[in-house]
Amino acid sequence: MGKTTASSILILFVWILPFPGKSAAIRGVATGSLASIRFNQIDVLRVSPLIGAEGFPAVASSQQIEIGGATIQVDFAQGSLDLPSSAVLPWVQRAAKAVAGYYGRFPVPRARILIVPVADERGVVQGTTWGDMGGFPGFTRIRLGQHTTQDQLASDWTMTHELVHMAFPSLPDDQHWMEEGLATYIEPIARVQSGELTTAQIWNDMVRDMPKGEPRNGDLGLDRTHTWGRTYWGGALFCLTADIAIRRQTNNRKGLQDALRAIVNAGGTIDQNWSLLRSLEIGDRATGTTVLTELYKKWSGTPTEVDLNTTWAQLGIRAEENGVEFDANAPLASIREAITLPERSSSEK
Repeated sequence: MGKTTASSILILFVWILPFPGKSAAIRGVATGSLASIRFNQIDVLRVSPLIGAEGFPAVASSQQIEIGGATIQVDFAQGSLDLPSSAVLPWVQRAAKAVAGYYGRFPVPRARILIVPVADERGVVQGTTWGDMGGFPGFTRIRLGQHTTQDQLASDWTMTHELVHMAFPSLPDDQHWMEEGLATYIEPIARVQSGELTTAQIWNDMVRDMPKGEPRNGDLGLDRTHTWGRTYWGGALFCLTADIAIRRQTNNRKGLQDALRAIVNAGGTIDQNWSLLRSLEIGDRATGTTVLTELYKKWSGTPTEVDLNTTWAQLGIRAEENGVEFDANAPLASIREAITLPERSSSEK
């Protein structure tokens, strides 16, 4: 989420978010020029002049979908989209199904998704997710360009990223990296498990992007270094490292996915304010390890580098000119394969 400037005169609406002490629940990914401006608990947005009771654009139409044991209300704000709502709804459904598949169910029983058209734009402009908003445990607002195409929706990652945020407690600002790192790491894996992406696609992206999460000069550890790279990709690098370590210690019987499912099943979702250690301890109990808590103690206050070249080689991932190739005989090839397999039931483990 970033601060933007504009040369034109904008209509701005400012409101205090209706939940004290939950500024850490303001999560988003700015993918275009029209991003939210985050300042403490004030959210400044360029929005429609037709504003609903909670400060969000007024709703023009609404539908409900049932996915993964949850009821999800999908609202379309007033404004123009080239695509009809019937063409946009499958995009929402795909993302919700991917998240429900990863966690074994949709993380919260009731959620609201507000689609806000943005005039003269294309693609997903920005997404933000809150907890405990307007009677919904999870609420996601997606700002969607007026001229968005079906192809752009088919390739979008933002909706899945935002819905993943519902599956972890709201944390203090210093741990924002965990919220964003989880969403960055899990989104592509969930989409592989649901059949949207291929393993070659996501490992190629990870080989390309994971180095952005490495500490730079002056880094003070994840809790005290709040750059974009460390927040998103540093958090994702933590998740990858933890996933591999859990699988190594459990002979590949359990992974990060088991830990995260346990946290959700214990009630650790976005509408709850928990300490990070509380969540990680639950995850560790589920895997029978101390990987998450020990890794956090080390990474939170100390810049810790990962030898990614060695990691990729051990996983059997080789970068080539046109993507990646896999080595089935690599020492951790079975772990690489297990990370993206749909989660097995407990009886199968």
